[in-house]
Parts: sequence; structure tokens; C-alpha cells
Amino acid sequence: FMVHPNVAAVLAVDFGVEPISNARLRGFMTAQGYALDAVPHAFLSLTQGLAAGLAEGERIVRDWLPAAAAHRRTPEPISALRIALQCGGSDAFSGVSGNPLAAALVHEAIRHGGTGVMTETDEVIGGEAYLLRRVRDLATAKSVLACIERFRERLRWHGITPESNPSAGNRFRGLYNIAIKSLGAVHKKDPRVRLDYVTEYAEPLGEPGFYFMNGPGNDLEGIAGQVGAGCNLFLFVTGNGSVTNFPFVPTLKVTTTTRRHQLLSREMDINAGRYLDGETMPALTEEYFNLLLDTAGGRRTQGEHAGHAQVSLWRNWRQTDTSQLAALRARTAPTGEPLPLAAGEDPLAATFTATRLTVTPAPDGRYGTERVALILPTSLCATQIARLAADRLNAAAKPGAPRTVAFLHTEGCGFGGETMYQLLQRTYRGYVTHPNVAAALLLEHGCEKVPNDIMRRQLEQAGIPLDRYGWASVQLDGGIDRAIERIAQWFASAPGLNAPLAPVSAGLNALALGLVTEGDISAATAESFAWVARRILHAGGSVLLPEGDPLLAHAGFAERVLGATAPRATLAYGQPLGRPGLHLVATETDHWVENVTGLAGCGVQAVLGLAALAAQPGHPLVPVMQFAAERPLADVDGVLNGQAIADATMMLERVVAVLGGRATAADAQGVEDFQLTRGLLGVST
Repeated sequence: FMVHPNVAAVLAVDFGVEPISNARLRGFMTAQGYALDAVPHAFLSLTQGLAAGLAEGERIVRDWLPAAAAHRRTPEPISALRIALQCGGSDAFSGVSGNPLAAALVHEAIRHGGTGVMTETDEVIGGEAYLLRRVRDLATAKSVLACIERFRERLRWHGITPESNPSAGNRFRGLYNIAIKSLGAVHKKDPRVRLDYVTEYAEPLGEPGFYFMNGPGNDLEGIAGQVGAGCNLFLFVTGNGSVTNFPFVPTLKVTTTTRRHQLLSREMDINAGRYLDGETMPALTEEYFNLLLDTAGGRRTQGEHAGHAQVSLWRNWRQTDTSQLAALRARTAPTGEPLPLAAGEDPLAATFTATRLTVTPAPDGRYGTERVALILPTSLCATQIARLAADRLNAAAKPGAPRTVAFLHTEGCGFGGETMYQLLQRTYRGYVTHPNVAAALLLEHGCEKVPNDIMRRQLEQAGIPLDRYGWASVQLDGGIDRAIERIAQWFASAPGLNAPLAPVSAGLNALALGLVTEGDISAATAESFAWVARRILHAGGSVLLPEGDPLLAHAGFAERVLGATAPRATLAYGQPLGRPGLHLVATETDHWVENVTGLAGCGVQAVLGLAALAAQPGHPLVPVMQFAAERPLADVDGVLNGQAIADATMMLERVVAVLGGRATAADAQGVEDFQLTRGLLGVST
């Protein structure tokens, strides 16, 4: 990304403590020979807090703007084109009209000395014979087959096979298995084109020709690898109408049927359905090759006009062999029953017994500490559209109206494994039934593995009335603007917003608090968190922790809260809280944001956290209060002084104040994040 030809200047930002830090990134680029000095760049570490970092970052970028704006286009040969081929939301016509047209356009570019790059390793399985019909040499053919076998092996580590790749949308539209899907996908290579090179994910491109890049079927993860390799234009073929765009590489979207193109005319660029209507492939190739050249020359695509773009990198593999697979599959599901609280004192009782909160009763008997309108995108491809809708609704809201919240995340389509299906369905249900959510609308892209129809069925099976919820589909509603209009219309008459329940006064029994910590924990800090937990639990409220949280391994917390009870998960990730009390959540991750996301899906109304090396983001729906232990740390809500009862009092006072309307440090700065875990068996396909 940093040395991509479309990038005029680049600022790399870190806290200095990440797995991929600026120092490690710079060292890698130097060692691998990336031409970093060819682009204006800077590495900025946020060592003095967010405000100082924002000011310094703005200063650096503003200094670059005149030089960046001075760049001018010049005539260049077609051989400078490096075209990425992708498909998403495929249907039965993808291999008949869309992919062959995209392949013909790339053939024309290669004929002029250009480059084409296809990927999606698991989506050539079953179509290998066609892909390798014209190939540079035996070694190149063997490299393709080796990529496929490595992909199969990695999927086996997670207990799945490539046959899990097709989405619900694929199957609904005629692609019943991976072989049928692959037979269409491989037609992104024109039969007149020779397969010249095989490369690894994001490996820089070399000589012109046709490349196969090892990568996942997950559209956006594959796209990121092609951009990292140096592709400067995309042909994205979509049967269902995926509205995918990349931030700094133009994407020409190719629909496979005229009917779908007309439905999404404001999102799509090329109508390959005209071939099905009787027009010839050579005529379409000539017409759209001129559009391709115009786009490379600066003509904006439909996606660029929409101002919509997304990025997602190919995610790590959590398992590296099959040794843990049987044990992971044999795990018993949490029962939902809380753990018993250890006997002992409650030193905060005298101070907080009479504490009152103003709350709103939720339909399931829980209490909301805020009334929120939620747009829940069920896949990554819908997240930015949910954000656009939320921004518009908030900008038009009257004073005192509930805020609208949307989640940005990276899941919902390109994954495999039954555990991920269950996790997503469960967590989505947890969020739409969260006690703080007064009204919720589920927004599908339209071709993901957890579409709205599945969520309707999940809610129905749980006995939840469907008339509480709104539904929108980017593809079926006719594109981004029409989907946003539908969202606005539904919220304008949503029962939970227009006929709200009256607030009531309640004690700490109405509270479900999440605890999240990181780093080394002192005895005093562990004790202070224990006193907070005991006070809420004694009052009849709930306390939830990730099952792997460092607090549980510290005697100062475990003995005061769990006593002799062995820690065990009582709730699955995102499982809605049923019975109040002490719960451990099976998160299968040590990532702060993923843990907070799971806790909020379970129903906590607030999170109390201990930050170690740097302040962490807040959460879009629930407030996250962060404290540092015994040393200053920028952008947190307070510093613990090592006096356990005093620190516990301070933290619980902050919780009560924030639930009463006081902003957290993260909220005040506008810093939030949301990310679903893939657990131990989730994997890209």
C-alpha cells in the first residue's frame, strides 16, 4: 500500500506496541527492497496522547498537500495497466457473461503489454483443468496445484473443506457447490491468455503477463492482496450486485444480467448481461475497453461517486495443525447459569447501597441505560453503508432524539466453519435484543452467508416478535441511496422510538458490567476490581468477564469473587444474558476490542477496563471506562493509586456518573472500534 503508484504520500501511525509497529514495518520494507524513499512518507507514533498525535499528523499531511495536488496526468502506454480480477456475489451467469467479459478486457490489456492478476485459491478447486490449459511451464502449473493443496490443508486444520465456500446467495442463485462455482470463477482467465506466473499474497508484481496470486475467496481480503501487489485498476464481476470499492484503486463493477444492472444502475459500471441479451462479446469488449482506459485516465467509477470504500486484510490462521481439532469440537456449550459468588465482605456496601440509576425497562425484563437506534450490518460489505445511514440520521435528528449507532466490522461473508455461523447469528441476536437498543434494523448486503432471512428465522425460533425489527438490503433495495432511504423511513415510524417506555429509577441490580484487563496486574489492582464486582453482584446485578482475562488468574481477584469455584465459561460469545449474576464469556481471543464486542453482545451496558501500554478504543453502543494502574497513561479515565478500596470507589463512581450521562475519555475523543472474533476455528474461505 505504501509504495503503490496511486499513493502520493503516506503517513504510518502506531502506538509503538502493536505486533506490526512502525519500526517493524520500516525494517521489513528496507530488508525486502521496497522503494520507500520514492514516496513522501512519515512514521508517527502516538506517545503523547491522541490530541497531540492528531495535531502532528495534520501538520505533516498539510505540508504534503501542495506537492500532491501538483501531480498531473500524462499519456502512458497501456502496458502500465495492472488489472486485478475479482468476483463477488456470484450467480449462475457469472461464468457465462461477467467473468468472460472481464477476461476479454484483460486479454486486450495483455495484448498491449499489460498485466492481469486473478486470485481466490479456493475458488479454482474443480476448475483446475481449465485454468491450466494454457500455462507457461510445468513448474508454474505445479505452483498453482501446490497453492490449492496448502489451502486445503489449512482449512483442514480448522475442521472444514473448500466445499463450505459457497454463500447462501451463491446457492440461491444456482452455484450449489464449489465445483460449479469454480467452473465460472476460472473464466476470469481468457482462453487465449497464458498463465505466466504464480505469486504469494501481496507479493510485488514483476514482468507483464497473467498472474495467479494465492489468496482467499473472501472478496475484500483478496482485493487487499492485489492492491498490495501493485494492481492499479479492478474489474469486479458480481451476479448479485456487490457494491465493493477500494479507497485508492478504482473499481469497475461488472453485472452478469441486465435485470440486476438496471436494479443497481447507480452502483454498477459494466453490463455484461447485454451478452445474454444477444450482443456479441467482441463488440462489448471494444466498448468497455474504452471505458477501462478512460477510468485509468481519471474518469470516476460509480463507486467513487458513491464515496463508499472498504479494506480488509487476509486474516491469520489460528490453528497450525489438526492436533487440537478433536478437543475443540468436543467442547460443551455454556449453560447460561451464573457462577456462585464467593462468601466474604463487601466494603463498598456502605457507600453504594442507595445508588440509583435512571433506566428504561426492556421487553425481556432487563434495563437499558440509554435509548439507541441500531443499524446492524450483517456483513462487512454492508458496514460502510450502515455508517453512511447512521451519519445521515444523526445529522437530521432533533435535539434530544436517540442517537443512531452502526457497527463497522470485517465478518459476514468470506468465512468457513459452522462455529462462525453460530457465533455471528448468536451475536447479531444479542445486539438487536440489547437492553439499550430501542429500535434495530438489520442491513444485509444481499449475498452474505448470514442474510436477513436467516436472522428472521433465528429471532422467530427464539420467540422474539419480528415486528420489532426493520430490514433492508443494499442489493435488493436497489443500491446504497435507496437502502439508506428505506432505513430512514423505517426508523421514522419504529415503535421503540415513537412509543418509548417511561424511564424508572433502579439500583445497581439493573446493571450488567463488563470487566476487561490487560498486562501485568498488581495485587492492589486485582483487589480493587474484585470489590467493584462484589458490590454489583451483592446488589443483584451482573458482572461479565472474558474467560481468558488476566484478572481470573490473579488470586487477589479470583479468591474474592470466585472462591473455590473453578473458572468456566457460562455464556458463549455474544450470547444474550438470561440470568443475572457472575458470568465468564467464552471469547477464544485475547484481543481487547474483540472481547469488548463479545461482552456487549451478551448485554452489558458498560465496560470497565484496565489499559496497560496505551488507551484502547471505546465501543459504539456501550461506554468503555479505562484506568491505568499506578502510572500516568494518556487518554484514559483515571489512574489507580494502589489503594484498593479507594480505587474501587473511584471506579464505581465513574461507572455511575457515565451511566448518568458523563462522557468517557474514548467517547469525548470520538475513538471507537468494533470487531467480532473468529474464535479458534473461524477461517477465511
